[in-house]
Formats: sequence, structure tokens, C-alpha cells
Amino acid sequence: MNVAPGAWKYAIVPLLAAPFALVISVTASLVALAVGAGTLAFFRDPDRTPPPTGVVSPADGNVSVLREEGDRVRLGIFMNVWHVHVVRAPFAGRVTDVEHVSGANRPAFSKESDRNERVHVRLETDSPNLPSAADADSAAVETDGSPSHPDEPDSDAEVTLIAGAFARRIHPYAERGDALERGDRIGHIAFGSRVDLLFPPTVDIEDVAVDIGDSMTAGETVVLESGPGELGEGFDLEVGSGSGSDGRDE
Repeated sequence: MNVAPGAWKYAIVPLLAAPFALVISVTASLVALAVGAGTLAFFRDPDRTPPPTGVVSPADGNVSVLREEGDRVRLGIFMNVWHVHVVRAPFAGRVTDVEHVSGANRPAFSKESDRNERVHVRLETDSPNLPSAADADSAAVETDGSPSHPDEPDSDAEVTLIAGAFARRIHPYAERGDALERGDRIGHIAFGSRVDLLFPPTVDIEDVAVDIGDSMTAGETVVLESGPGELGEGFDLEVGSGSGSDGRDE
């Protein structure tokens, strides 16, 4: 079983104490073993296989937030203690900034968790799994005759790792300048927490394919599907460039 970095730091004490606890009682030894094994299970880090297309969930858990913030859309996922707490990249991009913000440690499911300790991982992306600025503006012009986001960059997105009541340690793996692929690990949070995805300005809330309460699997559940036009354009480019006999890269 793969475990996240730092897992043994929490598990080693009860595991080492288990043999000595036999002096007290068999029950005490078994409790120590259970605590150590449970800690390792909490920090488990299973492999995940992203689907062929679409923006994937950055975290395991249930959708607890889906709202518009100005011209942006925020998706929040609450992770309970039994969920995998490794956070993954929702789409390919380059890390432009990693910022730690001190704060409280309120329960991650409460409204007050917006003030909790957090780490922002900011991404620059031109992923084909996201609506392009041209597509968004074209749709807006057809609707009301004006571009939807005329003054905002289309490449800025943000994944936020939020500490909870018991999650006092956020461990980002990604660093500024890192190039990430969809589904890559970008960090983990110890002992219960929340992960937010702030989409680029080109995404509207109607584009999001999930709703409050839906169950998510990090790196696998599609939260926003690519449009058919985007997929077709990518395929035509590959065929024209002669990247393979059937138009696909190996």
C-alpha cells in the first residue's frame, strides 16, 4: 500500500509502543496496533487513472460548495476521515505560485472554514479540457452581444488546500515553476479537510457537471467535460502534424 509522505511519522509511535503495551495488557497492545494501522490507512495514496477527457476532481469527498464569485466559479470538496487525502491536479498546467495563509482551524464543512489555514496552488493553463476564451466569448456574444470576460486572463486557476478542525498540517508537493499533468499529486492534508477549485474565468457555473452532495474521486471523477468542438480541433491538429499513422501519439 502506497502512503503519503510523512505517514510513518504519525504511525511509528503507536506501532513501536504496541509490543511494550503487552506489559500492561493484550488489549492495550491491540489498541496501539490498531491506531498505527489506522493512521497508515488514513494516509493511503492509491494510484488513480484519469479518464481520456475532462477536468477531474482534485480531491476525494463530497461536493460542499458550488457558487459563483464575481465572474469565477468555485467548487469545494469536503473530505471526511475515511477519504483519501492526497490532492491532485484537475488539469494540466504550470504552477505560478504556492502561498501559505495562516488562519483558524474550524470544521472544514462549516461556513467559517473560509477563514481557515490554507495553501493556495495557483496554475496557469491552456488545457484543452477547459473552455477557451474564444468559445466563452462566442457564446456570450450570441446571448447578449458582448464578451463574457473581456478584462480577465483565461489561464488563471487555483487549487486551495484548507485545514479543518483536526487537520493541522498541509503538505504541498508542487512548487513554483512545476509542470503538472492532469491527475498529478500536488499535496496532502493530514486528518480531515476541504479542497477548493477556483476555475478560470472562461468557466460558467452551467458548465460544471456535478452538484452539491455528489461523491468525488480525485483524479478520476469528471467535474467539467470537454466540449465536442475542442476535442475535434485537437484531433485535427494531430492528424495534420503527422504524429502517428492513426493520428495518436504513443
